[in-house]
Amino acid sequence: MTASPVIALLAGEASGDQLGASLIEALRGRFPSARFVGVGGPLMQAAGLEAWHGVDALSVMGFAEVVKHLPRLLQLRRSLVERFTRLRPAVFIGIDAPDFNLGLERKLKQAGIPVVHYVSPSVWAWRENRVDKIGRAADRVLCLFPMEPPIYTRHGIDARFVGHPLARRFPMLADRHTAREALGLAQDKPVLAVLPGSRGSEIERLGKLFLDTAHRAVAAVPGLQVVVPTANARCRAQLEAMLPVADVCRLMDGRAHEAMVASDVVLLASGTATLEAMLAKRPMVVGYRVAPSSYRIARWLKMLKTDIYSLPNILAHADDAAAPLPVPELMQDDCTVDNLAQAVLELLGDSERRGLITARFEHLHQQLRGPASDELPAAVAADAVADLIHAA
Repeated sequence: MTASPVIALLAGEASGDQLGASLIEALRGRFPSARFVGVGGPLMQAAGLEAWHGVDALSVMGFAEVVKHLPRLLQLRRSLVERFTRLRPAVFIGIDAPDFNLGLERKLKQAGIPVVHYVSPSVWAWRENRVDKIGRAADRVLCLFPMEPPIYTRHGIDARFVGHPLARRFPMLADRHTAREALGLAQDKPVLAVLPGSRGSEIERLGKLFLDTAHRAVAAVPGLQVVVPTANARCRAQLEAMLPVADVCRLMDGRAHEAMVASDVVLLASGTATLEAMLAKRPMVVGYRVAPSSYRIARWLKMLKTDIYSLPNILAHADDAAAPLPVPELMQDDCTVDNLAQAVLELLGDSERRGLITARFEHLHQQLRGPASDELPAAVAADAVADLIHAA
């Protein structure tokens, strides 16, 4: 049976499509005649997925949009449960998209189909009782961060750390000189990269704060160069409206990675970009604000179980809880121009501290590469899936 298994997968967004494509390629090396079916985007389809639906069937953002599409999504999940149950694949792999996948996975597990959930939800940030829900849905969880499996182990759930794919895409030594050359920046003057987020709501709350912080830093640091990469034309227009006609902040389309590598310090919103800045080995200051009502509700319901927000700090704390956290975090009411500017200027003015942070980030980067440093995360993930197929 295992020589030519049917392997079912479901990815609901572009990032999951990338993970799924790499996993299919790695699994094909272990099961050359396997048939791959399910839901995925163009990358998974190019890797050999027989797609019943594309990722656009699930790509719904925002509460209002989810409510609008809820009947269709529930019907889609019911039809997939029925179709997968009839097919009885050797394994089902739900890739991220927990709001959709966990309900589907639970039904398939109850039907006796082995289930893998790839990419753990943020159980280290939210209430840990979510772990039990994931355990009821999946036989095995594949984790991108090393601090996640011990949380599952406390609940008797099989979880494996496979490594983070971003850790392989970023070199251990980032080339600042080449990045500055590509962006037309002076090699002998300091650079501050400013990334206030990619969503309109983030830029609305953080854009003016971050730009004012940059102006404060320019006034204090002679020759400081400020680059502001924007995710798309809409984000650029939002930020341009916040700037004077002639300004020292240089907006650019995309090129966030190059901007980080070129910088001495990064000022950015909390989120995945903080992980990218860490992998670029750049000291950073993180600021974030959400709607006050949302923040109060989350605190009142005790949904958040941590006072550490950025991924570099979470990883650093899990690695060595006694060491100082490497990233200044200024959240909600603490996220002001005065506080942000002070944190940025302290980093710009202290090369020794920046060097220590860089060394810490190099250590964390090495950890994120995975338990088998000579194998890609997809290969480690494929081994975990293959083990489950053979055991079943």
